[in-house]
Amino acid sequence: MLTYLHVKNLALIDEAEVEFGPGLNILTGETGAGKSILMGSVNLALGQKMSREMLRDEEKPALVELIFQVDNPGCVERLKEKEISVEEGQIIISRKLTGNRSISRLNGEVCTAAQIREISSLLLDIHGQHEHQSLLYQDQQLKILDAYGKEAIQEKKQTVREHFQIWSQKKKELTSYQLDEETRKREISFLAFELQEIEEAGLRPGEDEELEKQYKKMSSSRNILEAMAAVRGYTGNDNGAQDLVGRAVQETNRMLGVDEALQQIASLLQDVESLLSDVNREVSDYVENMTFSEEEFYETEQRLNLLNRLKAKYGSTVKEILACQEEKQKELDRLYHFEQYKEKLEKETQKAEEELAAVCGELSELRKNYGKQLEERIIQGLQDLNFLDVKFEINFEITEHYTANGNDKICFTISTNPGEPLRPLAKVVSGGELSRIMLAIKTILADKDETETLIFDEIDTGISGRTAQKVSEKMAVIGRNHQVICITHLPQIAAMADEHFEIAKKTDHQVTRTQIRLLDEDASVEEIARILGGAQITEHTMESAKEMKELARKKKEEL
Repeated sequence: MLTYLHVKNLALIDEAEVEFGPGLNILTGETGAGKSILMGSVNLALGQKMSREMLRDEEKPALVELIFQVDNPGCVERLKEKEISVEEGQIIISRKLTGNRSISRLNGEVCTAAQIREISSLLLDIHGQHEHQSLLYQDQQLKILDAYGKEAIQEKKQTVREHFQIWSQKKKELTSYQLDEETRKREISFLAFELQEIEEAGLRPGEDEELEKQYKKMSSSRNILEAMAAVRGYTGNDNGAQDLVGRAVQETNRMLGVDEALQQIASLLQDVESLLSDVNREVSDYVENMTFSEEEFYETEQRLNLLNRLKAKYGSTVKEILACQEEKQKELDRLYHFEQYKEKLEKETQKAEEELAAVCGELSELRKNYGKQLEERIIQGLQDLNFLDVKFEINFEITEHYTANGNDKICFTISTNPGEPLRPLAKVVSGGELSRIMLAIKTILADKDETETLIFDEIDTGISGRTAQKVSEKMAVIGRNHQVICITHLPQIAAMADEHFEIAKKTDHQVTRTQIRLLDEDASVEEIARILGGAQITEHTMESAKEMKELARKKKEEL
């Protein structure tokens, strides 16, 4: 759950810190106090774009910091799959914004906004003021159904996705084989020419590397011979090192009769003389064996030129050229037997489509089964939210084309008044009704969702009275198993709060700031009275607020 929110230098907020608790966290305050800015800062931390005008003081950076306590084992495991460690059960996300630049950090390490957005859905679900409009789109409706039955549907969708990829590949391959006879003949002729060119070269794996070494050695032979001649002169008997060392040996041996201590020196000099003799002999052998004909050099050069021409056309190495030859031979065989191969490919494509149709049918049946369950759950949820005579059905259609998501198209239909026919949501409901429908769906999906925190930004738009009471009870139900953070203008919802925060705008005649504070029981009653009574709070209003708070407490005990 979201345990801590820190906002600095953002719009009306100079600096604010909030420590949220479990259950239902309610934020209230007068219009314009900055409630939506505070919740919008959460979106900023999670990667949403921000304009420079949002900075309170353009000379200073803005900062948003979130701390999550992650206790759900499934969520922890999915974070680990994304190589994100949960240190001491916490995830810390921060974003610092300066002008047009921003730096995001995850557990203290710099990361991209895209990486933050990727994990945000695991940590919390934000329902904004206009999110309920997404209910009008059929692709979103299908996502809701799939989320409801995800235990079974997700696995089947993966099977559909795999079969769709196989079918798409076969279909693409078949399309590429729609050749007329003239084009086929041209391609056969060209491939035959290329294959003949490679075959006539008589290539051998590794040949290019061997030839390059030989050519390098041959082209450098003159320099090598000159260098070796110099070495032989320096180490030889004609005033070379061997001649000089030989004289040293003679002089040392002559003095041995005078001093036997020179024996070790004489022995070392004899070894040196012997080594120089070996070196001179090796050099001579190398020079003798290095001889080659100009014809051999020319042939090596021509062979390399041929290989390089083939490399420019078919691959960077002989191995790649031979692999290219094999592929071209296969392609030529397919063109020679074009009709047979096309027929084979058509059968494979047909089989792949039949298999895809079968798994799509299985997926569709699963969706219909879960769709019936979801219909009943939504009707019950809507009745709980004061839709007394509601009817709700999910209509299924088959799409014209297969997709990686199957071939189902669904439509949520509803009737909110007796005698009215079922019609698509977009043609029936108001904004307030859409908000309640979304809340009913969120409540149903919350039981299946591993996301611990749900944020509702003014979901109470367009409702009041008994309906508001029903919405508050539904929020309390969600709050039993999830952390809920909700901005509201309704006293019925505020009264249900487990934690009640007031967001207020303070002015010292020069600077306006937004402040937030956690309310105790008495302060919460006063805030509910303000919402009930407006500018003037009477004793009667206070009594109504106390009664509303007490009734909410009893109701939560019953839920």
